[in-house]
Amino acid sequence: MFFPHFAFNTWLGLAILLAVYVVGILHVLHALMNVRTAQGTIAWVISLLTVPFLAIPMYWLLGRTRFSRNVGGRRENDDRLSKLAAAMHKSLRHCEVEIPEDDAFEKAAQFLGGLPFTEGNELELLIDGDVTFERIFQTIRESQNYLCINFFIVKNDRLGTRFQEALIERAKAGVRVYFLFDEIGSHKLPRRYLKTLEAAGIECHSFGVNRYWWSRLQVNFRNHRKIVVSDGTTAFIGGLNVGDEYLGRDQRYGEWRDTHLKMRGAVVQAVQMVFLEDWFWAADKVPEMHWDTLKQSTNQVAAIIPTGPADPADSWQLLVAEAANSARKKLWIASPYFVPDEGVLTALQAAAIRGVDVRILIPERGDQLLAWLSAFSYYEQSIPFGVKLFCYQRGFLHEKVMLIDHRLASVGTANLDNRSFRLNFEITAFSTDQKFVDEVEAMLATDFSHSREATVDDFCGKSFLFRAACRAARLLAPIQ
Repeated sequence: MFFPHFAFNTWLGLAILLAVYVVGILHVLHALMNVRTAQGTIAWVISLLTVPFLAIPMYWLLGRTRFSRNVGGRRENDDRLSKLAAAMHKSLRHCEVEIPEDDAFEKAAQFLGGLPFTEGNELELLIDGDVTFERIFQTIRESQNYLCINFFIVKNDRLGTRFQEALIERAKAGVRVYFLFDEIGSHKLPRRYLKTLEAAGIECHSFGVNRYWWSRLQVNFRNHRKIVVSDGTTAFIGGLNVGDEYLGRDQRYGEWRDTHLKMRGAVVQAVQMVFLEDWFWAADKVPEMHWDTLKQSTNQVAAIIPTGPADPADSWQLLVAEAANSARKKLWIASPYFVPDEGVLTALQAAAIRGVDVRILIPERGDQLLAWLSAFSYYEQSIPFGVKLFCYQRGFLHEKVMLIDHRLASVGTANLDNRSFRLNFEITAFSTDQKFVDEVEAMLATDFSHSREATVDDFCGKSFLFRAACRAARLLAPIQ
């Protein structure tokens, strides 16, 4: 009596199961052709074939690692942007510095970033939040024509409110204000915060890649840049977002160690161009800006290197590996996360083996559990080869700084992890100016003095469950 109904349900169930596995196999083919790393490809292939019911929706959320250049990124084919880019490069031409043939890293950075090293710049190293936001708010108050603002995280707290009020004051004074924020990083930012800005005449847009029906669930790509540009003459980039914890007001993190950079001169035009490309993606508009390069008497040499998933190669990963390959005496890197891929790890090992003082500065306690656990799993593959790992003791370390020998230093937004290597839009300033390099070296030396050197036993001496958790977290490195 019930057999036909039972048979129907059985055949329907088998048909659904077969369909899911067919869809899973199609996703496997997509992963084979599009996922950038072998580790990530293997992980997706195994999960899509074994547990497709769970893996398929996760692949839609996190599986994409390429950002289509014909709908995003630099928009080389758009007339409006191409004309502005040509004007910007023309204005930089008389400031461009010729790179000697033996300066391999500078040539690689210039090639990957698409922007030149220039002279006539003024760089101010900003240490921690109080000094940084004092400079930013001062620059906002002095703005006369326009402000370009881009932050990964903006919060509706005390600092966020002060930031909001500063932008509104300038907007009411007739300054054009363009406010860009990442839709994932700032997902807690309430709509009323934005409405208040918009009511004052401020243009607000979120940077999100979910502009088409097929990308509605995609959350992998994020704009991790922190940019402030005033009137085309002053720019800021670095590690600090807009939130009270970046001033050390959050009890969970305590003292917040970070580094930012204030710039004037030719490099401001490069920062402005990076913002313009991001703004164009989010708003489909080209705001009016100034493109006249003003040389500074300090005459410091610097370059702006933007990186991200729209690049044809993994630009930041290549730059970190090249930094390790080109270093002869010293390579110091500060990052809140230490989750290198095989290419970077091998380069760090090789540098340490040939006698380079390779030091990685990370926080003692992390803010992202998976990334914090993953870092421990690299102790056995780095410390025995001579790579020194230092754990910062005074609160949470969030700076993204690099020092190569005594000749080049960088400050930016990119971390030492897969997300910055392949998934995030980042921006970094590099300088060969000796005064600036010396300042960065002294700053990092102070940071190391407030740190303890890690040992292999920090991982091997832990319980089996902890080590297993670290290994498991590392498997998720491609999507952390």
